[in-house]
Amino acid sequence: MLRTGLLPKFLNRKGQSIVEISLITPLLLVALYVPIDFAVAHLTAHLTQNAVRDAARVGAASKDPFDNAAATAIRTDTVNQLPARLISKSVTVKFFDTGVANCMKFVEVTGQGNYDFFFYQFVRLMGGTVSNSTPISRTTRMRYEFQSDFNSTPCETASVIQPPPP
Repeated sequence: MLRTGLLPKFLNRKGQSIVEISLITPLLLVALYVPIDFAVAHLTAHLTQNAVRDAARVGAASKDPFDNAAATAIRTDTVNQLPARLISKSVTVKFFDTGVANCMKFVEVTGQGNYDFFFYQFVRLMGGTVSNSTPISRTTRMRYEFQSDFNSTPCETASVIQPPPP
């Protein structure tokens, strides 16, 4: 009697798996995309640090005197090396050379920009209030190569050698 009545119609499970997949797939995609999005942001920050470090190394090894032409060349090369995922990129090059007598000169390069998270845009689409991007800023200082090895106290003030933005 059970096989011929209404119970078999209620026990029919055709289509159950398609409903489960359609419910789980968006959650699974979000759970997989969020770590990837943050990993790409971390990689962008790492590549920014590498570009700034290379620029400071070039600046520290540039010939004496360190002038505006050297700073402009370093800045241009650094902007070209910054990752494409950064928006509104900017690079600042400073040469610290004044202060106490025989101070240790050094070059400071700062690279910065904003990274757009896709996940933040998705959260805003769902009604959340978060910004679209997060700032990434990296700074590196390196000792200027063409100076005495006995200079140990860092110079306190920087020469204003900041080339204009492109």
